[in-house]
Amino acid sequence: MKSTNEKLKVSFYLKKKISRNGLCPVMGRIAIGTDMVQFSCKLDADPTIWDARAGRVNGKSHHARKVNGEIDKINVAVNAKYKEIISLRGMTTVNEVKNAYQGIAKAQETLLKVFREHNQAFEKRVGVNRAKKTYENYQLSFTSLERFIRKKYRVSDLSFRQLDYHFIENFDYYLKIDCGLTPGTISIRMTHLRRMIKIAIRKRIINHNPFAGYSVESRPKPTQKYVPANDLKKLKTTPLNSAALDVTRDMFLFSCYTGLSYIDLYNLTYRQIEKDDDGYMWLKISRQKTESEANIFLLDEALQLIEKYRGTALRDKVFPMKSWSVMNRQLKKIAVLCNIERRLTFHMSRHTFATETCLSQGISIESVSSMMGHKYLDTTEIYAKTTPNKMSDDMQALSKTLKGMYMLAS
Repeated sequence: MKSTNEKLKVSFYLKKKISRNGLCPVMGRIAIGTDMVQFSCKLDADPTIWDARAGRVNGKSHHARKVNGEIDKINVAVNAKYKEIISLRGMTTVNEVKNAYQGIAKAQETLLKVFREHNQAFEKRVGVNRAKKTYENYQLSFTSLERFIRKKYRVSDLSFRQLDYHFIENFDYYLKIDCGLTPGTISIRMTHLRRMIKIAIRKRIINHNPFAGYSVESRPKPTQKYVPANDLKKLKTTPLNSAALDVTRDMFLFSCYTGLSYIDLYNLTYRQIEKDDDGYMWLKISRQKTESEANIFLLDEALQLIEKYRGTALRDKVFPMKSWSVMNRQLKKIAVLCNIERRLTFHMSRHTFATETCLSQGISIESVSSMMGHKYLDTTEIYAKTTPNKMSDDMQALSKTLKGMYMLAS
């Protein structure tokens, strides 16, 4: 791959093969640095008046003007294709220029082109089986990458073949130093770029992974937050004296009883509520974020909330849900009214379901993982925390079990 520092040179010569009409085929040669390639101009010239040094026909005859005119057109066309590719990607090869001139080049599968097409397809699935927030994050990653390429390479896009470990390192440095992003955000940007690389490998655009050997700077593992039992009690029992805040509190509590994420609760319909052979009620959903199945046993508290709001939502929806931002703003007000010092966000209800509602009551992590719709158990472990009370209860139970089993030698 040759950079813009090496100039393009187009020259012409005659093939040493005289046809019956006494003319020889005109050949073209494209050179970039020491690389070169030949091609047929589909043109014949009289060898007796051919100027080998100039690569043209001497004189002003009709034949000379016709051949030289075609040579000029070819020269202009090849240079135009070269400039077009360079403006797009910053570098090219003699074969790419030749193929582009001859009109046989395939559409360039460039990084931002594939990224843009991915985001366009993703946007169409928002509200169906993809979250709007995830789409917005992909858009932010695309914008960061686009600005980096323009600043670093001074082109509008790059071929996948130009991506190497050095490119990955430079992008990481740009996000960290130029943009001042946190390790967590950098990880998201790099994950999205890595996905584009995987798409290119799957399409066989490239056969190598430029991420090989790369790892995001280690960062402290985030502490996942849940609402402990004492604050959960305040949340349930404190009068709010506001119908709007009551709805938000109930939605939050329903998620604490079921582990549903905001978007899955927003989309919840009565068709997803089923009764088993023993008469127990279950939620059976396909999570929008991961498309994984989740089967959730409905506790009495959750069933009471379903009945409380029956008929209040549009169409077949179970609850009259508000927007994510509105509910989070209202949860801040609720925390103040309930004298809860921690900052409440809706996603904390999902952590609370895993920790307080399930694991602290002896439910196995495998069952919790299934109800939360996790594909991998280690994902559930991020949500699951052992509470002090649970640890104390477990150890007291262990103490009773082991009592008398181990005696000190006298």
